[in-house]
Amino acid sequence: MSTVIQHIETLLVDLPTIRPHKLSMATMACQTMVIVRMRHSDGIEGLGEGTTIGGLAYGPESPESIKRNIDTYLAPLLIGQPSTNIHSLRTRLNRHARGNMIAKSALETALLDAQGKRLDLSISELLGGHQQAHLPVLWTLASGDTAKDIDEALLRLEQRRHCDFKLKIGANPVDQDVRHVAAIKEALGDRASVRVDVNQAWDESVAVRGIQALQDAGIDLIEQPIPAREHAGLVRLANRFNVPMLADEAVQDARDGLGLICRGFSGAYALKLAKAGGIYGALELAHVAQAAGIGLYGGTLLEGTIGTAASLHAWSILPEMAWGTEMFGPLLQKDDIVVEPLNYTEFGVEVPKGPGLGMTLDEDKLAHYARK
Repeated sequence: MSTVIQHIETLLVDLPTIRPHKLSMATMACQTMVIVRMRHSDGIEGLGEGTTIGGLAYGPESPESIKRNIDTYLAPLLIGQPSTNIHSLRTRLNRHARGNMIAKSALETALLDAQGKRLDLSISELLGGHQQAHLPVLWTLASGDTAKDIDEALLRLEQRRHCDFKLKIGANPVDQDVRHVAAIKEALGDRASVRVDVNQAWDESVAVRGIQALQDAGIDLIEQPIPAREHAGLVRLANRFNVPMLADEAVQDARDGLGLICRGFSGAYALKLAKAGGIYGALELAHVAQAAGIGLYGGTLLEGTIGTAASLHAWSILPEMAWGTEMFGPLLQKDDIVVEPLNYTEFGVEVPKGPGLGMTLDEDKLAHYARK
């Protein structure tokens, strides 16, 4: 008799951050995660996480809608289905439910976690084995205060925690943002790589002026300077400047990635499980990018440890992440809901070991932070 999915529980978990995290579209002092607990008829429980940024400020899914849509629409599609045919279950979800990529990602992670536990294999082993056991991790400087950001970066360098830094800009006038970024780059010099994420805040004419100034200041990478759907503009910017453009919101999946390549884009792609509906979708985009010589970057929606571990397993099987990763979400949170946190060391993080995700929930912490 085949193993089937018996029950799917979702929990909203609110974890405070170590400091306000300022983005172009929101400022966060708390991160809300949707934790999925998927129980199977063989007694195994798979864990997943769906997380976004700033409620509805970032995209069409909020934590509350992720939970509600899993409970109401997606979980019933999976309950009673065989547990081990993950590709068939992905197809079933996509056939009956449009969008909801973060929710689908959380469910796919839970399926893979359970299958790994079932076979005593890590998720990276399920996917063929890791090629990198340690991945570089940058840190986002997002206090909005230049002096505080410089002090924070210098401390992270001294701790050997991070040597690459990203600045969230776009909420302020472009000249003010450029002065802020240029001052930080000047203070850090050649000791660190400095990049910026504009989070779609500029139009193309503003972007031309801002990117030129940032390039002159020695910034290494410009992430999503203009709105996601303006593919032609992003290609023009990529071809106009020497500093590379990083496409993030513009590339949700492999189809988007192929479309940008066909338009002549050169630069880099940010991979995110949440954009692509899970590990398999993100890896499909990665393979398209690799075939075209597009550099890769492991992105985050500031997931907690469960979601971050899933991403690390995915990125670890790729031969190279030319621009590293930003899998620092757990470090931004004041506490954790797992027994053994991820090991951040030597400017990066170790890929977790053990069956499935390699993570065990701390039931007391989960109960404390779960929304009542």
